[in-house]
Amino acid sequence: MSVPPANVTNTSNTYGFAPNFGEIILYAYGLCGVRRTALTQQHFDDARMAANLALGRASSDGVNLWQVQLGYIPLVQGCATYPLPYNIVVILDAYYTIGSGSTEIDRIMLPVSRSEYAAYSTKQQQGSPSVFWMDRLLSPTVTLYPVPNGQQVAFKYYYLRQNQDATMSNGGNVEVPQYFLDWFAIAMASRLALIWAPDRAAGLKALADEAWAVAARQNVEQSNIYVTPVVSGYYR
Repeated sequence: MSVPPANVTNTSNTYGFAPNFGEIILYAYGLCGVRRTALTQQHFDDARMAANLALGRASSDGVNLWQVQLGYIPLVQGCATYPLPYNIVVILDAYYTIGSGSTEIDRIMLPVSRSEYAAYSTKQQQGSPSVFWMDRLLSPTVTLYPVPNGQQVAFKYYYLRQNQDATMSNGGNVEVPQYFLDWFAIAMASRLALIWAPDRAAGLKALADEAWAVAARQNVEQSNIYVTPVVSGYYR
């Protein structure tokens, strides 16, 4: 009878590494060569600004999966335009729902541009909406076409939202997954170096870009993509 090998590893068997925002600030200043004993209130004010600007930059660079949420808007017959959450960046997918419970049916909708929507001559025509236009204002809205005719219950949409603010209150964490923490810390350091260690800024920026590229490779959905050519046109 064979005997299984003894477990010779001495790992923690824990998954709790989640440094708070204050700890990341200290690490970022360390990368800048600024000693902890030299930090002042101005250093922390600059760090808060750098962190939130970096998070805003992350929201505009592709789709970060942890920022995707499902929105829900009850539809009203004859009403074409509805307000969207203030923290929305862009609508990714959208559909409307007919019925409820076991009879609920979802039907996909496609986006159109402002110019396409402007070209519709009968904007108040009621029917089953097939497209939507997101007006990306500071107070954004979504407009459906055709206008809901009362059969549709809700407009549902997956959207990319902003990152939550980074704050040092109550030992708060930064809203990024563990595999993006390396990027976030170095990105903070590269921004802070522009103020406190200009000679290190270029090197830290290169490291931050590399860390982003590594993390971004994991920030994708694992699914197959099928491309089917339409060949009927070749044989008319």
